[in-house]
Amino acid sequence: MEVKIRNRSRVMQILALLMFVSLVWAYAQLEWGMPRAVKRSAVQSRGAILAADGSVLARSVDGKRVYPQGTLAGQVVGMMGDTDGLEGLEAAYNRDLEGGQPLRLTIDPRTQASAEAALAEGVKTHEGEYGSVVVIETRTGRVLAAASYPPFDPNNWRDYSAETRRNRPFLDVFEPGSTVKGLVVAAALNENLTTASTVYDTPMRRHVGGRWGSTINDAVAHPAKLTTKQVLRYSSNVGMSHIVEPFPAEKLRGYLTSYGFGQDVQLPTVSTATGRLQPLRKWDDLVRVTNAFGQGMSSTTLQLAAAYNTLANDGMYLSPRLVEGAGVGERREVIRPGTAREIRKLLEAVVSEGIKTQAGIEGYALAGKTGTAQVVVDGKYSSTIYDSTFAGFFPADAPRVTVAVMVHGAKLSYHGSMLAAPIYKKVASGLFSEWGTAPTIAPKKPETTAPKAP
Repeated sequence: MEVKIRNRSRVMQILALLMFVSLVWAYAQLEWGMPRAVKRSAVQSRGAILAADGSVLARSVDGKRVYPQGTLAGQVVGMMGDTDGLEGLEAAYNRDLEGGQPLRLTIDPRTQASAEAALAEGVKTHEGEYGSVVVIETRTGRVLAAASYPPFDPNNWRDYSAETRRNRPFLDVFEPGSTVKGLVVAAALNENLTTASTVYDTPMRRHVGGRWGSTINDAVAHPAKLTTKQVLRYSSNVGMSHIVEPFPAEKLRGYLTSYGFGQDVQLPTVSTATGRLQPLRKWDDLVRVTNAFGQGMSSTTLQLAAAYNTLANDGMYLSPRLVEGAGVGERREVIRPGTAREIRKLLEAVVSEGIKTQAGIEGYALAGKTGTAQVVVDGKYSSTIYDSTFAGFFPADAPRVTVAVMVHGAKLSYHGSMLAAPIYKKVASGLFSEWGTAPTIAPKKPETTAPKAP
């Protein structure tokens, strides 16, 4: 009897072993066999991502996701893993793409390539760490370019760090600095608190905020009295302190909110950062002044471009658009059309009279404002790390596009006029060439001197 039981036990053990092996084999097929087919099918049926002109930015070939344009708009497009999008539009529109629906962007490949090239040259020449550029079509809000540096090729995404893959124009937050002066002056003009010719006392430094206030300084030497037009021309912080003195804090903060600062960008599905405005309860006299020159607030390059596009678009704020057919965002009047035309003239003078070499193009009317902001490190403003910014539009009298530029951590010539403005200029030059726009401003004739009498 014992022998029979022993034999039966062995048979049961063998059967159990066979069943175990069968289960292992089946699991292996499920884990390593079927998913391959599933993965291949998921990738193969995935919709393509197209640029505005139909150029393919992402598509599926032989069960693999490929990115034919390489680094062009790499951070915007993002990448996918085995079956799902991981970052960028591949992740944001994963459900639509996996359903086989193609995605057409507003990105114009030539403008994107031009912005990327200008940004890369500027960052490398000035030994910066990273940067971003946004180009917006004025009347529609369509994003024609969203460039990041360093570049990223989604075909080899595992070779890049998370920082390099970052979609900087939409996600990096920084203090916009003196670019905000153009927006604040526009608001003051709109409230009839100043005029282009109003004169202010402008020493190189001024104490504001009473006993608990602080001394603000100007960086560029200028006359002891400046008009509002000259306050922008010389980028005078002291001048801005005078302009906003009669501006109620609640109303000024309301204008900055209407320009889009401290608000979510109404860009469907796509990940964007918000930036920050201090709560109204903290808006004492000093905060009101520092916000007037872009300190103590934060923004993304996309938000800065959208804000300046309001000035270009006759005072009407438009939500940026990146994906065609994704719906129309917000439209709201921030300043009157007449005010917008007036501030455009003042910002054109900033370029033509102040930084013509750095930001101007002979024969063309360009407008904008520079910014150079100290970066906060460990709770204090650094004396060695800066963000260089520029925001503007062109042609100044009838804008077609708005451009915002930011470069972080440049070690050489970090001022906005030296770094960010020339990047803007190169983007503008490329677009004027693409449009085939003839010069509209006659070059000035060189002055002639009468020959001296012998």
